[in-house]
Amino acid sequence: MKDTPAETPKPGMRNVLMFLLPSLLGIFLFMTPVSYQGDLTIMIAVLAKSLQAVLGGALPSIVTALITVSAVLSLVVTVFKPKRVIAHPFLNVLFNISPVWLTSRLVGAAFVVLVYAQVGPEILYGGDTGGLVLNDLLPVLFAVFVFAGLLLPLLLDFGLLEFIGTLLTGIMRPVFRLPGRSAVDCIASWLGDGSVGILLTSKQYESRHYTQREAAVIGTTFSAVSITFSLVVLAQVRLEHLFLPFYFAVCLAGIAAAIVVPRLPPLSWKKDTFINGAPRPAGSEATPEGYSRLSHGYALALARAGKVNSLGQVVRTGIGNALDMVLGVLPVVMAFGTLALIIAETTPLFSWLGLPFVPLLEWLRIPEAAAASQTMVVGFADMFIPAILASSIENDMTRFVIAALSVTQLIYMSEVGALLLGSQVPVNVIELFVIFLLRTLVTLPVIALVAHMVF
Repeated sequence: MKDTPAETPKPGMRNVLMFLLPSLLGIFLFMTPVSYQGDLTIMIAVLAKSLQAVLGGALPSIVTALITVSAVLSLVVTVFKPKRVIAHPFLNVLFNISPVWLTSRLVGAAFVVLVYAQVGPEILYGGDTGGLVLNDLLPVLFAVFVFAGLLLPLLLDFGLLEFIGTLLTGIMRPVFRLPGRSAVDCIASWLGDGSVGILLTSKQYESRHYTQREAAVIGTTFSAVSITFSLVVLAQVRLEHLFLPFYFAVCLAGIAAAIVVPRLPPLSWKKDTFINGAPRPAGSEATPEGYSRLSHGYALALARAGKVNSLGQVVRTGIGNALDMVLGVLPVVMAFGTLALIIAETTPLFSWLGLPFVPLLEWLRIPEAAAASQTMVVGFADMFIPAILASSIENDMTRFVIAALSVTQLIYMSEVGALLLGSQVPVNVIELFVIFLLRTLVTLPVIALVAHMVF
C-alpha cells in the first residue's frame, strides 16, 4: 500500500520542496484559523464567501442549471451508455451510476426546477423547505466545493497526510481506532466546514487510505460543525455570553461520542476492508526499525511528493474533485434535504420521535422537558431547527442544552447527511438515523452535566 523508507531512494531537494511548499500552503488554506468579518474561519471559507459575493443572486440559477445538467447526463449515460463516455474513467464513474443514485439525481433536478420556478405546492418551494436548500444552502456548498475541490490536492498529493498521519497514529489508533491522518479531516471540519471534512474523507476512502469502517466512522464522527456556525446557533438561543462553557460542552460531548459510538452497531459492523475489498496490510502503520516516528513520516511524505510529475496532473485532479462534488453531490443534497425539511414542517413525526426523551430529560433535571423533547430528533432534518424551536423556551439551561446538543448530533439531512449519502462513504440513510440517535443518547448526559455546572 505505502512506500517505506527502505524502498525509497534518498530524496533530492526537489522532493523536499515538493513536500514543504504545497503542504504549507495547504495548511494555511485549510487548517489555519483566520479572522474574517469578525468571525474565526479558514481561508477556503473566505474564498468561498468571496465567490458568493461576486456571483450574488446568480448562484441559485447556476446551481439549478448544474443539477439539471447532472441529472440529464446521468440519465443518458446510465441508460444508453455511449462508448466515448464509458471509455473515459472519470466520466464513467461520474455519470454511469446505480439506479438508486440516478433516482436521487432525477428527484433533485425535479425539486430544484420546481423550487426555482416556484411551481407546485408552496410547501415544496417555501422558505423553510426547498427554498431554504436552494437559496441558502446550495450556494454555500457550491462555493465551498469549487475551492475545496480545486485545492484539495495540496493536502492529499504532496505528503502532508503521510507525515501527520504517521505522527498522530499513536493517539488516533488506540483512542479512536482510526489512522493518524484522520486528524486532518477533523481539524479542517472544526476550523472551517463539515463539508470540507466529508470531501476529504471521501477522497481518502476512494484512494484506499481508509477502510470502509474508518471512512464511515470519520464521516459520521469528525465532520464537525465549525466554530463560526456554533456561534450562529448560540446567538439564536440568546446565550452568546456563554460561548466558552458552550464550546467546552460541545468538545467534551464530541470526544465522548467519538470514543463510544464507533464501538456500537452499525459502525462497528462495517468491514475493515478498503473500497476494493482488500484488508489493511499488517504492520502498515508500524514504524520500521531504525526510524523514529518523525523520520518515518518525513520519508513517507517525501516519497509521496516524488510521485507528482507535473502541475497539469495536480490541476486535473483538482478539477475532477470539484466536478465530482458539484455534479454528484449537489443533486443529492437538494433531494434529501428538501424531503427531510418537508417532513419536519408538515408532519408531527419528529415530535413523536422526541417523546421518549421526556423521561430522560426529566431524569437529567432539564427544565421544560416536554418542550425540549420536541427538539431532540428534529435536528436530523436540519441542525438549525432545534435552535429556532428553543428560542421560545424561557429557561436558559434548557436552551443551552438544546443548542449544544444540536451541534454535537452532527448528522442532519439538509447538509451533512445528504453529503455523506452523495459521497463514496459507505453509509445509508437508516444507518445515519441510528447513528444520529446514538450520538444524541451519548452526548446529552455529558452536555447536561456541563449545564448543571454552569447554571
